[in-house]
Amino acid sequence: MRIPLLVLSSLSFVHAFAPISIQKNAIQSSSTSQNMFTGIVEEMGEVVNLEQRDDMTLWDGSIGSGTELTVKGDVVMGGAYLGCSICVNGVCLTATELNEDESTFKVGLAPETLRRTYLGSLEKGDKLNLERASEIGGRNSGHFVQGHVDGTGEIIDRWEDEDSLFHKVKVDRDLLRYIVPKGFIAIDGTSLTVCEVDTKESWFTFMLVEYTQKKIIIPSKKVGSLLNIEVDVLGKYSESAYAAIMPRIEELEQKVQELEAKVKDLEGN
Repeated sequence: MRIPLLVLSSLSFVHAFAPISIQKNAIQSSSTSQNMFTGIVEEMGEVVNLEQRDDMTLWDGSIGSGTELTVKGDVVMGGAYLGCSICVNGVCLTATELNEDESTFKVGLAPETLRRTYLGSLEKGDKLNLERASEIGGRNSGHFVQGHVDGTGEIIDRWEDEDSLFHKVKVDRDLLRYIVPKGFIAIDGTSLTVCEVDTKESWFTFMLVEYTQKKIIIPSKKVGSLLNIEVDVLGKYSESAYAAIMPRIEELEQKVQELEAKVKDLEGN
């Protein structure tokens, strides 16, 4: 089939322009910040409380139930406001209550969040990776992190290599197809680089340099612990673009084959 070059060109277009359009939309929606993160953790906060509440006021004034998480974080409270986005262990959450005196904020955990992440299993005193939404024009020393966790992975091995700390993580195959060697990945909200990928055993590895080890919660986790995983969004956009253009490509290929057959018939005559 001679068409794949067209496919690659289309995917390159997605890689080149998708982030620009995303940023433009984010800029238009806010004059002070974008609803995105960089994966550069600002501080390690702490779980103050995680509770199931039955007195949540819904949009129509009725009372419902829900899960609420209270977090202590000195740095991320700087400039925080009701409704702002804060990344908690890789999850973009909305601040619903602020207590400046105690440097704490509250967020709600939706059922989808509880299904996709391990936040529902947090306990009082657990450490958390925290990051505020990035500012327009600010540097991005990590990569484009949405805070929309795709699923969890399990640490199945870890080892040291001089001052580097390696982790091997088992993930579902549905996620692994977006994970590539030397590609970006957000793990518990930390922007990291993938080292190896094993498609047969469905695992990948990443490593932490000495500086990063002291700034995030991952080194404190053991084999068997869960990690929140967000794959590089460009991979998902590329797959979506590929799926959208494939029917047209197959149609064009069929027409090319029909034309080639007609040309051969004419040459034979």
